[in-house]
Amino acid sequence: MKDTELYSKLLGVKHPWSIAEVKLDLDKNRVDLWVEDASGVKYPCTKCGKLVPVYDHAEEQVWRHLDTCQCETYLHARLPRTKCPEDGVKQIRAPWSGPRSPFTLMFESKLIDTLKECDVTGATRLTVVSWDEAWRVMEKAVERGFARKQMRVPEKMGIDEKSFAKRHNYETIVCDIQRGTVEFVVDDRKKESLEKYYSEFTTEELAEVKAVALDMWDPYIAATKGKVPDAEKKMVFDRFHVFRYMTEAVDKVRRQEAKVLYAVGDERLKGTRYLWLKNADKLTDGQQAQFVALKHVNLKTGRAWAIKETLRKFWRYKYGKCAERFFRRWYFWATHSRLSPIIKAAKTLNRHLDNILTYFKHRITNATAEGINSKIQMIKNMACGFRNREHYKTAIYFHCGGLDLYPRHEVQACA
Repeated sequence: MKDTELYSKLLGVKHPWSIAEVKLDLDKNRVDLWVEDASGVKYPCTKCGKLVPVYDHAEEQVWRHLDTCQCETYLHARLPRTKCPEDGVKQIRAPWSGPRSPFTLMFESKLIDTLKECDVTGATRLTVVSWDEAWRVMEKAVERGFARKQMRVPEKMGIDEKSFAKRHNYETIVCDIQRGTVEFVVDDRKKESLEKYYSEFTTEELAEVKAVALDMWDPYIAATKGKVPDAEKKMVFDRFHVFRYMTEAVDKVRRQEAKVLYAVGDERLKGTRYLWLKNADKLTDGQQAQFVALKHVNLKTGRAWAIKETLRKFWRYKYGKCAERFFRRWYFWATHSRLSPIIKAAKTLNRHLDNILTYFKHRITNATAEGINSKIQMIKNMACGFRNREHYKTAIYFHCGGLDLYPRHEVQACA
């Protein structure tokens, strides 16, 4: 088999295209292929689609293709230009490449696969392309994915924030809980930020939302109530955020008590922060022994911890009414504990109780959003952070958006 026939089969080159020449340069570890079109073929006008004859050929272009063994492979071609009576002279698109792309579709797909597995810098080393070229492929893939994506409001969505940088720079992230994808990323965590997402849909479409998991952040609550019909019945305050209020309250009690004890030379609470905050089953054997000894001492921190741990039973109930009765008993205990941080946290939960109890109707949490946040953090760590917010959003959509990123081959009807 001739080398031109071999590469024609490997590349999937079909009429009217053929491999005219193959050149191997072992010194440069490079293979160059020249692709030519057959004479007398008519191509569809890129604007109206009418079959028209070739007018002339454009200047030679070069596309990077998948490597041949250890050799980089490049395609060369002079693309035909057609002359349509209605639309004038138009250059046809290369069937092996996307518009204005320096790569073939196969190489671009390979580069997307590589970008999914590592950061942009790592992808450039593995594929021997420039940083700008790799990043442009990522941007084009996200643009392509959004162009193909059907705009639909998730039936069950999660709303959370993710830190972009230090000093309270945040991004609001909307997730589809059922699909596990990021649907929207917008600057800041203000009411207007979330309203930008809701504004993409009609009132009728937003009425299809069944449940929204979010934390007790007032701007998110206000935006959801203002845009989503019957939002009061659909909002579910995330159980992990609810529990965070209690863990923070326990830590405040510990810090306050530790200062009092340290003043009289008692250092029992020194270095015990994570003993009170971690789940008991996640402590090491040494930590377990230390923690058991502390629990049996009459400490305010021990009482605060007991109140926090008892609240875990709230989410084990099957019915909302039973859970509400439990909460009322727990609330009485917490507010009569004479521990100011615990009392404050309990009153906060009581104010939002209606939308904590909606959990027993919808049974959703922001665990999906938290999992996505962990993945986003890994993306940030691999990139050593982002300075550009738009680049940050692009990376989130690329890795977490569930988009159809890959280019597709175009079938041209020629005659």
